[in-house]
Amino acid sequence: MSQLGPVMLDVVGTRLDPSDLARIRHPLTGGVILFARNYHDRDQLVALTSAIRAARPDLIIAVDHEGGRVQRFRTDGFTRLPAMGRLGTLWDADVLQATRMATATGYVLAAELRACGIDLSFTPVLDLDYGESTVIGDRAFHRDPRVVTLLAKSLNHGLALAGMANCGKHFPGHGFVAADSHVAIPVDERELDQILGEDATPYDWLGMSLAAVMPAHVIYPKVDAQPAGFSRKWLGMLRQRFAFQGVIFSDDLSMHGASVAGGALDAAQAALEAGCDVALICNSPDKADQILAGLKPGIDAASSARLAALKPAAPAPDWETLQREPRYLAARELVLSL
Repeated sequence: MSQLGPVMLDVVGTRLDPSDLARIRHPLTGGVILFARNYHDRDQLVALTSAIRAARPDLIIAVDHEGGRVQRFRTDGFTRLPAMGRLGTLWDADVLQATRMATATGYVLAAELRACGIDLSFTPVLDLDYGESTVIGDRAFHRDPRVVTLLAKSLNHGLALAGMANCGKHFPGHGFVAADSHVAIPVDERELDQILGEDATPYDWLGMSLAAVMPAHVIYPKVDAQPAGFSRKWLGMLRQRFAFQGVIFSDDLSMHGASVAGGALDAAQAALEAGCDVALICNSPDKADQILAGLKPGIDAASSARLAALKPAAPAPDWETLQREPRYLAARELVLSL
């Protein structure tokens, strides 16, 4: 089996062009991330994921598909998924119903994506809802890290029932700062003990049930001058203090929050040297080309094996078969009732 490279990148449109194919076939490419612009309808999406598989059968195909305002595919049969904050509100009224709904949401989310050839969604958000962050907001389950942990665990159970891994984000926590790392460089001035005692606790409590983690493009100057995704201190803490064994994805290196590390190639190199397994570059084909052309030293065998482990172990039913599955129909009815 070929090894997966340390770069995840996107494709330009709803079908592959020759430049897309060249990037996908590059040995340093380990995955493809899809966006709303890559979607017209389900048939087209299946054709696109099939074309990616034909070019590189081993690649991980991923998407940001959380629910609420971060759901890339919303039409042609895809279930409108609730924002995770809705599950947190339900928790305050009925704990067991909230965990049941979270599992159903995870199952529907993953089953629908897998029926279209997608391996992984970058979910759940483990950030705490302090009421400060506009970019996080109702993407977070709750303010209480214990509630976040238990709802995320239930969502992850639903993902797993459909054969999908999970990715907790944004380590150690993006919820406290108001700035949006897409367009700014957020700075969280709190002490390490406060961050570890609240925001980072879901990563500890979820433990081995987390398959992947994405660090925040946030600087915590009381800990390190570098954003978490470029910080040996933070990523070393994730590996050692929290004993995390899964994949560490950088957040998107085209975001403004990554600009402190320099240009795209420098940022990718810095993220990998700090401890990320995968450098994620989105919405910038020219930057993806720079990274693929200049990245050193190449493929790390341990990172490649961790990334390959995210691939579903068994084939998924196609869409038509899924629509006849009693478990899916029951879960979908629950989700639509929320």
